[in-house]
Amino acid sequence: MDRNENRPGPGPSEVVFRPMEPGDVHAVVALERASFSTPWTEDTFLSLLRRAPVVLLVAARGAEVVGYAVLWCIADEGELANIAIRDDCRRRGLGTRLLEHVLKTAEAKGVRSLYLEVRPSNQPALKLYQANGFRNIGVRRGYYDRPPEDALVLRLKIGQGIGTA
Repeated sequence: MDRNENRPGPGPSEVVFRPMEPGDVHAVVALERASFSTPWTEDTFLSLLRRAPVVLLVAARGAEVVGYAVLWCIADEGELANIAIRDDCRRRGLGTRLLEHVLKTAEAKGVRSLYLEVRPSNQPALKLYQANGFRNIGVRRGYYDRPPEDALVLRLKIGQGIGTA
């Protein structure tokens, strides 16, 4: 039996992926605070909603936000700045589906190289990214605070189709 079978939260088929709206920001900030040690503020997200090169996506079950992603697209490069799934909804394939949606969005916007930074200690995220074709291309020393940690810089080349290394 799957150990997550009895976990509360939506299954992958109950979730839709859509652009973030101002009404989603409060729930996104709550998720941000639960997921990151240096969370972005409500004002930051509201400001990003008004910026053209930024794509903000949510994973939602009805009006309930269970995940989100922030993608910067400038020319043929992109950066996956943030991605998070609510704790009670993890390990159900939602992170993979949200990442796939981000990759399709980036490709549609002409992005050919997508970058991100991730903590080396965040093994679930590393496994997700590596399973989707991201490759380690460098290290940013002392990138993270609380706790201090380097960041691995990962890149995915999208040009020949999603998942190209």
